[in-house]
Formats: sequence, C-alpha cells, structure tokens
Amino acid sequence: MKFLRFLFLFLALAATATLRAEQPNIILILADDMGYGDLGFTGSEHLRTPHLDALAGSGVFCEQGYVSSPVCSPSRAGLLTGRDPRRFGYQGNLNKGDDAYPTRPELLGLPPGEHTLGDHLKNAGYATALIGKWHQGMGEGFHPNERGFDYFCGMLRGSHSYFPTQGKHSIERNGTPVEEFSNDYLTDFFTDEGLAWMKEQTEADKPWFVFMSYNAPHGPMHATEEDLALFPHIKDGKRRTYAAMMWALDRGVGQIRDWLTESGELENTIIVFFSDNGGPANNASWNGPLSGGKGCLKEGGIRVPMIWSWPGTLPEKTRYQSPASALDLLPTFLAAAGSEPLPVRERLSHEDRGNYTKYAKQYGDYEGIDLLPLLKGESEPPHRALYWRLQGQAVVLDGDDKLCRPSHRPAQLFNPVNDPGELSDLTSPGDERFLELFQQLSDWEMTLPTDPLWGSSPYWQGPSARYYDEMLPVAEPE
Repeated sequence: MKFLRFLFLFLALAATATLRAEQPNIILILADDMGYGDLGFTGSEHLRTPHLDALAGSGVFCEQGYVSSPVCSPSRAGLLTGRDPRRFGYQGNLNKGDDAYPTRPELLGLPPGEHTLGDHLKNAGYATALIGKWHQGMGEGFHPNERGFDYFCGMLRGSHSYFPTQGKHSIERNGTPVEEFSNDYLTDFFTDEGLAWMKEQTEADKPWFVFMSYNAPHGPMHATEEDLALFPHIKDGKRRTYAAMMWALDRGVGQIRDWLTESGELENTIIVFFSDNGGPANNASWNGPLSGGKGCLKEGGIRVPMIWSWPGTLPEKTRYQSPASALDLLPTFLAAAGSEPLPVRERLSHEDRGNYTKYAKQYGDYEGIDLLPLLKGESEPPHRALYWRLQGQAVVLDGDDKLCRPSHRPAQLFNPVNDPGELSDLTSPGDERFLELFQQLSDWEMTLPTDPLWGSSPYWQGPSARYYDEMLPVAEPE
C-alpha cells in the first residue's frame, strides 16, 4: 500500500512538472494611444522602432488587429476579461474624478464579478504581474492585487507625468508609494520593474505572466533630452516628442527580448504587442492609411498593429490577414497554458436574463477565439463578426463588410480590407447587404444585457465627434 501511495505521488508530481515545462511564459506589451502607422513596418519613415520591427519579423503580424473600444479604459477592460465590455456596462472612458460622474463611485471600474487574465492564469498555475497603467478603477475591489495580479507596480489612473522624481507622483508597488526610482524616466522605470520581476520568476518552479501596460505615448508629452536629440529631422515639436517617447517604448521591448535571449527563455515565451486604441490628434500620432482616430469607430480608432511572437512555435515573418481581436488573448493564452477559463459570473436582473441567454447561446460567454492554429497556418480563418458601440456610435464588422452607424448622420457601408481609409461609402438604396448588416447590428444591441455604468468623455461629445469621425488619411507628419 505504501508503495502504491508513493507511486501515485511520484506520478502526480511528474505530471505537474511536465505541465509546467510545457506551459510557456506570457508577456503582453501594450502601448497607449499609438498610431497605426507609427512603426517602421507599418509605414513610418521618420520614427525609429527597430526592436518592434524585429519583434514583428520574429512572428506573426495581424494586419487586422482590433481592440474592443476606441478609448483606453473600456479597451483594457475587454482585453483583460476576454469579454465585450459592453456586456457588463463598461462602455465609457474613465478620465475624470469620481465626483464628475452621475453614478455611485463603487461602480467606477471593472466590475468585481469579472475575471481577469490574471485570475485565469493564476488558476492555471502562473505567477502574475502588471507593470504600468491600470485604469480600471481606484476604489475598494478594483485594485490590481485584488484582481488576479500577485504583483503591481504603476499608477491606478489613466495618465501620469513621465518624470515622477520631479514633484508629486502616484506610482506604487502593491499599494505602497514608490520612494526610489531606478530611472528618472517613467517608461524606462517600468521596463526596469518588469525585467526585475521576470528575473525573480526564473528561479521559481512555475510559469509567469506579466502585463507590461506602458502609458507611452499617451500624454502628457514628455521625453528626455537624450531621446529628443535623436530626431532633429522632425520639424514639428510635438511630433518630435512623440517620436522620442516611441523610441523609449521600443528600447524597453528590445531590453526585454535581449534578456529573454540571454536567459534562455525566448523560445518558451509568448510575446504579444499592440496598442489599446488608435492614435488621437492631440499627441501627434499618425494612423497611416486609416481614417478616424481615438474616440471614433472608424478603422483609425479600433484597428491596431498586433504582433504575436513565439519563436519555435509560431512562424516568422508572417502576416495574418483576417480579423484578430484583443478578446482573443484569453482563449489563446489558456490554450497555450493547457487550461480552461473560469466560469463567467453574470449578475443580471430577471428582465435582462432572457436577452443574456439568447446572446450567450449565439456568441458564448467569452467572445474570443484561440488564434494559435490560425497563426500557425494549421486551419482556415473562421467567418466572424465583431461589434462595437460607443454612446451614439455603433459598428458591425462581418467578414469583409463593415457597417458604421455614426451618431450624427446616416449609416454607411465600407470594405476596410480593400478600403482601409473608408473613403468609399458602398451604401445604395435598397442594398440587401446594407439592410442585413443594419438588422444584425440592431439585433446585437438589443441583446446587450446592461446599460452603461457611467457617462461619456469628450472624445465623442458634440463637434469633436464629427472631427474624429471625419479625419481622413494623410501623409506622415514631419
């Protein structure tokens, strides 16, 4: 009997060791308010992003990468949960103080009933960390350490000075204010923090997941003199600062990949990179061939450069040309980890539950798909529909067709595959495809189980809504 117990224990430990050996480390790197065209491999001739270009060359570039919202906070809620943020009332941005919203402050953040990537991967045996920007609420129940992340270093708000040692700052580690900084420039400090945590995990007998949630190149527009000096050829002062901020972000990506190579962890690590939304006009970003920008549902607001790199597993120098979504992070990460998602904890009124059941039956509790077989080229991309809504605007992307319903004019039909600038409205009187998509979008909106938990932000109010919606592709600023 003792022998059988010993044998069972040995086999169980061996199985656990095998699972851990097969579970890759995962690094999610997120830029903030980055323009689609502001990378070397997406068309920039004036900015320098050699490390991000190399990252794209090491794996798969998703040309049609999409986020779940064109503004920061709900976009992050979508990628963190793997669920359409409108499902749980997370539609508007969080960019003001609690007293400026006509709702209870305990509602201002990612609802505590929602699981995060941290929760799911902790359940799969991972150590978890979030470095940088949180922007998912500041009150009790919203802190990253309460939402699946063992370690947090960064700020809870949506923006911060890039020179935290020069005055007041709100950078913390696990709830305690940071008193000493390894670097005076915030982007470099976040890189240092992420690398230090990753190095610690290499000594532990478990896989790890780190969300490098950079706030660059989001405003305020701050850069070091050394980085600014690298771009004397850019005439516009704000664009030069933006280029320097992107250079610091790119430098951090290079440092992370260098360490992975030196430590022998590169082939055992998935790296995903993209931006939380498209570039806005106020930080001198450039969305390349796309129209619109942050705050609107044109391609420039929701389409982002997305890179997946996993050397030895995913092919190099490959382009995936079908839609990929930030909602796909969850099922893809869990497939790589050999784990199942935690069950959805839905809190709905009796009246809402009928709609939710209909919606869940059609789309599933988690909206994303496992991208691994698609990125490997092992299976054909599925036909899928993606939806967006941002107070007054709504969009459905179904295959190659995209129906946009702006807040201030009739709906339009585009083909963003052939017309990424959305310059040609394909709508015609009585067009069956237009009517079909209009009905499809309306049906989706009718199944949303909750109303927004709070109101809007300036990006889509009044004249600014028209401005962002009507931004057309232009040449790269100099």
